[in-house]
Amino acid sequence: MRPRRSRLTFGAALLAVLSLLLTLPGTAGATDADAPPRGSAYLGMGVIAHDGQGGLPPGTRNAQTEGVDVSSHQGNVDWPALWNSGVKWAYVKATEGTYYKNPYFPQQYNGSYDIGMVRGTYHFATPDTTTGAAQADYFVNNGGGWTPDGRTLPGALDIEWNPYGDACYGKTPSAMVAWIRDFLNRYKARTGRDAVIYTATSWWVQCTGDHAGFGASNPLWIARYNTTPGTLPAGWAVQTMWQYTSSGPIVGDHNRFNGAYDRVVALATG
Repeated sequence: MRPRRSRLTFGAALLAVLSLLLTLPGTAGATDADAPPRGSAYLGMGVIAHDGQGGLPPGTRNAQTEGVDVSSHQGNVDWPALWNSGVKWAYVKATEGTYYKNPYFPQQYNGSYDIGMVRGTYHFATPDTTTGAAQADYFVNNGGGWTPDGRTLPGALDIEWNPYGDACYGKTPSAMVAWIRDFLNRYKARTGRDAVIYTATSWWVQCTGDHAGFGASNPLWIARYNTTPGTLPAGWAVQTMWQYTSSGPIVGDHNRFNGAYDRVVALATG
């Protein structure tokens, strides 16, 4: 009987170990309960986890203009404080998928405009939920439009790591490129503007195969929390904007426009 008791003890221990492994985050047995709630995503949510974080740049250069991006995570934003600190442009999260609208959108979008900033809106893409065209329509219908007032930047497509599941949303590189193109085409048809693409090089390489087909038409907003923007995705020789930190003053997400203030206005004017 002693060998039988040994086998039972070993089997129970093995089952306990397997059960523990299946409950650890990031393992094959992780469940949807490990993911954040839908709608909580924001620009650069996965940058530090996937690309790490280096030092902050040594100071604003003369040819760059400081900006911020905000979402519901920032709540009501102190726009006067940001303006007085030198921030001159902003992007505000408007929508996600076809199921979420930023509840702080009016205060953030109107507040940045009222203080004097050039501002725009962004959409967090979820390519596994609905088509690109459907999400572009939802975005435009809920704050993502554009007006030729010289103070409104073209909408931005936030396409990056999936905080709710598979990094590439279960799509092959060719399917991902097709989804992005579907969104961009519908956005331009609705607004007359080419949308900005926000992404990180490592995600773009992994999930689009480093597709080079959008660089000629769509401005690049690159995410890299380091001292330089680093290597850019294929198709872009230079970034238009660079999100360089998630721990800046007043509002964490700070950016630099690759040009003086008049170039920010030029992008808004179209």
